[in-house]
Amino acid sequence: MPVNTEVLRDMEQYKQEFIEFMVDSNVLKFGEFTLKSGRKSPFFMNAGAYVTGSQLKRLGEYYAKAIHDKYGDDFDVLFGPAYKGIPISVVTAIAYSELYGKEVRYCSDRKEEKDHGADKGSFLGSKLMDGDRVVMIEDVTTSGKSMEETVPKVRGAADVEIVGLMVSLDRMEVGKGGEKCALEEIKDLYGFETNAIVNMKEVVEHLYNKEYKGKVIIDDTLKTAIDEYYRQYGAK
Repeated sequence: MPVNTEVLRDMEQYKQEFIEFMVDSNVLKFGEFTLKSGRKSPFFMNAGAYVTGSQLKRLGEYYAKAIHDKYGDDFDVLFGPAYKGIPISVVTAIAYSELYGKEVRYCSDRKEEKDHGADKGSFLGSKLMDGDRVVMIEDVTTSGKSMEETVPKVRGAADVEIVGLMVSLDRMEVGKGGEKCALEEIKDLYGFETNAIVNMKEVVEHLYNKEYKGKVIIDDTLKTAIDEYYRQYGAK
């Protein structure tokens, strides 16, 4: 099958735009950060920094484009694990309708089960139904812990098929097993596809020694710190 170079160019463009969008939104930061794992990382992503209407609208559009590119239209539900997955699943469902004319439902889990009202139970949004095809949405996956909690919930709620997982950023570092990245571990463990809008290699390639809005985001010093981090923690 011939490669559609125009589609590839469009893909490359939205990836580059997304990287700049994360920087502009103060979501992707560089410096020195201590992660939950105890690792000291020269970069950090916090999707909680998307706070304005225009930021959330654009975020949904980037996710919708990436999901459409990787998984097509053959799915029914966008599932976002609590808490950060809740707004992401909502804005992506809106964007998917606007961009592709397809109505998909959103669903999220609750951290605490609600025991009263018409919407009591463990989920927000749409009820999962037998036969539903589900795309999972997260901000970033470092260890795969949230999937450990939510995949059994989703599969236990109805006879659904999980089509795949989409995250904003693949950190490309080893997961629990010490060799593969968390996205690969999730794919092996649960049997569905895993993808990211961008990965850290693409981030570094786009920002290294290039001036962006009057500033070089990743200079030689930071690049050395990132390279050293991946020597220690990079997926094999």
